[in-house]
Amino acid sequence: MATTKIRPRVLVRASGGPRYAVALAVDALGTGLLRPFLLLYGVTVLRLSAPVTGIAMTAGVVVGLVCMPAVGRWLDRGARSTVVAASMLVRVLGVALLLAAPAGHVWLFATAALFLGIGNQAWPAAHAALVATVAHGRERDAALAAGRALRNAALGVGALLATACLAGGTTALRALAAVTGLACLAAAALAWSVHLRARPAAAPGKDMIGGPAPRMRALLAANVVYVFCLNVPEIAVPLVLVTQMHASPVWPAAVFVANTVLVVTLQVPVTVLLSRFSRRTVLALAGVVLAASYLGFLAATSLGPGWGAPAVAMVSVVCTIGEIIYAGSATALVTALAPAHLLGRALARFQLSTGFGLAVSPAVITTLASHGPTALWGTLSAATLLSASAVADRGYTARQ
Repeated sequence: MATTKIRPRVLVRASGGPRYAVALAVDALGTGLLRPFLLLYGVTVLRLSAPVTGIAMTAGVVVGLVCMPAVGRWLDRGARSTVVAASMLVRVLGVALLLAAPAGHVWLFATAALFLGIGNQAWPAAHAALVATVAHGRERDAALAAGRALRNAALGVGALLATACLAGGTTALRALAAVTGLACLAAAALAWSVHLRARPAAAPGKDMIGGPAPRMRALLAANVVYVFCLNVPEIAVPLVLVTQMHASPVWPAAVFVANTVLVVTLQVPVTVLLSRFSRRTVLALAGVVLAASYLGFLAATSLGPGWGAPAVAMVSVVCTIGEIIYAGSATALVTALAPAHLLGRALARFQLSTGFGLAVSPAVITTLASHGPTALWGTLSAATLLSASAVADRGYTARQ
């Protein structure tokens, strides 16, 4: 595929085919119905306290990371669509436990959160491995970007549908959970029907590096910091706008919607546009853009309540561009660095760093924010610049 053109049919084929694309859309649509409201489900339906519900959800995410080494080994034995389907089926089990949990039963909720966490952690690595098996080179990069755009679009639609249904109270939340389970089940069946496997002992592709698995320590450490950007629109911006600048809740909602729309519309074009540069260079550029946006947030918060909120909203666009550049290059770099027979383990290690960053970022962001805007945005900017420097200094091959 030419790196300067976007051809939808080629992208669909490189992403696993039409059936697999439908599976991704159905799964993301169902996930969007429940995942943003899981805390609300625990508090209103199961009548758990907010702190207990939050701890159970966090524990589910963290413990879910423990499954990643096994997922990596399973992928390296050649499994592809089966692992994707399994990640969806695990979530079906989690939803079933949610529906079966009686009010006040925290352990069933925690177990449900664990299974949902396992599915959410296993899916990205399994999906990336499947796409890397079907497509190669820059075509693979664009296909990974297209999958992210499709998933974000479906997640957004699911969340909007769920928001419209929330007036129904606990009955509506239970119904949304049931529909989520059915959607994940249907998506699992579609993904499994693709019947895609890779030969475990396959030789590395022409765009991959042979030999042992790359160490990637600097890349994985940098990724922990980079991934903070994914929680900026959902945690940092609302925290600053509502609690520190006392702005209307409309502003963080607008930032979140704008972030989703930009990712959906620009993820593929930006990834294709930057494909003329090495993946390592693009990933370092993402860090620079993100660090600049964090400094922009710092400047915007100094403007006060009048101009501060619009300024934060404008800077959030720059932050989203940095997120798009990061998402389009990070996984692609890992798939290009790893030899084919160790691709699963490399992706599993990368997902461990991503999951860890997502797990600790809310606590880090809220703690830094309690010490003021300079502590929050200055620290994030410095850490991200340091991470970008580490990525740029690594001796990967020139084509990466």
